[in-house]
Amino acid sequence: MHFAQEHTQSYYAASANAATDFARLKGDIRADICVIGGGFTGVSTALTLAERGHTVCVLEANRIGWGASGRNGGQIIGGISGEAKLADASPELGKLVWDMRWRGSEIIRERVDTYKIDCDLKHGYVDVAIKARHVSDLEREEARLGEHDYPFEHRLLSRSETRDALGTDSYVGSLMNMGNGHVHPLNLCVGEAQALASLGGAIHEQTAALKIDRGDAVRVSTAEGSVTADFVVLAGNAYQWLDRSLRGRIFPVRSYIIATAPLSDEQLDTINPHDLAVCDPNFVLEYFRLSADKRLLFGGRCNYFGEDPQVIQRELRPRMLKVYPQLKNVKVDYAWGGTIAVPVNRVPQLGFIAPNIAYSQGYSGHGVNVTHLAGEIIADAISGKKERFNVFAGHRSPRIPGVNRFGNAMVSLGMLYYGLKDRL
Repeated sequence: MHFAQEHTQSYYAASANAATDFARLKGDIRADICVIGGGFTGVSTALTLAERGHTVCVLEANRIGWGASGRNGGQIIGGISGEAKLADASPELGKLVWDMRWRGSEIIRERVDTYKIDCDLKHGYVDVAIKARHVSDLEREEARLGEHDYPFEHRLLSRSETRDALGTDSYVGSLMNMGNGHVHPLNLCVGEAQALASLGGAIHEQTAALKIDRGDAVRVSTAEGSVTADFVVLAGNAYQWLDRSLRGRIFPVRSYIIATAPLSDEQLDTINPHDLAVCDPNFVLEYFRLSADKRLLFGGRCNYFGEDPQVIQRELRPRMLKVYPQLKNVKVDYAWGGTIAVPVNRVPQLGFIAPNIAYSQGYSGHGVNVTHLAGEIIADAISGKKERFNVFAGHRSPRIPGVNRFGNAMVSLGMLYYGLKDRL
């Protein structure tokens, strides 16, 4: 049985513009499309469909943005995990994938502007290099940006330029991209949900979908009612339990964040003075940025599966101080975690489990951008336009035996494996 939960005790929940309070579903209703999951995938898909004139109902077991959508690092990173596998068939397909890798960021900018969403959207992002081989990767990416006439400022930074830009000597170089950026993710997700409601979309929080009855019309049952719809979209990602075969195709991976107390002007002179989002290239990665009120938000993946703020701080604070030792006396005000979904093949998973039941999941840490792209692609597919959808549908990840039963133990082994690869 599902018990509805409020938001985790994160900086984002504490600084949200509004607390959502959409009513539980009570009774039986009808909609063109029922979307199960109130994170970025579900809300973005529903908003796209509502903008196109469909009647839409979103069912969220907890609160809008309760999962990774409201807990993540807030990094708007262009690109799609596994895109080399998606683009290798032909030059035409390569061009399509190149355009898709930026589309989610474009949708975010458009929505923030159209619906006047207050979510601290800021441009400026840096991929950093820890080793020489990472610099070579960034050089190739910079060359690709130039070849494709990428419209935003982008340039390689030397070790000294990186040190000046970020206030740390931890990296041997970097690639700056002003088309990427960062955002308050919970405020973005809530703002999009409010936009959906303004267009007539129905949203029901604390309403877990318990059962799906398939047919020409699909019936989704909840504890106190049901939704009958022509189409259903499964958008629970790492928190999706309705279809265990889909869940068996992803590793649930935990990522954690700490937020310091607000930094002084003097500290900001040496702590990321240009207010850039930063991410390193490892699988067991680290990422950080400044919040609107100038806290350092520092995140990373850990071989831990709980929610204890003290444990999270104990894991992440030493890693933060390795990058910024000058913060040794700064207090940590918040520490929290969430779960992301990583398919074995690292390619986002979009598909249909029935002619009128679609799903989208498995973004491997690129979720802020790719969920918005996925919402548009799923909306297109429902209307019969499947060119972009088919790019992903042809890369279904294999099932992972035992992941539903032994998930944490298997993820621990995976973290060990990728940690060793990161060190090579």
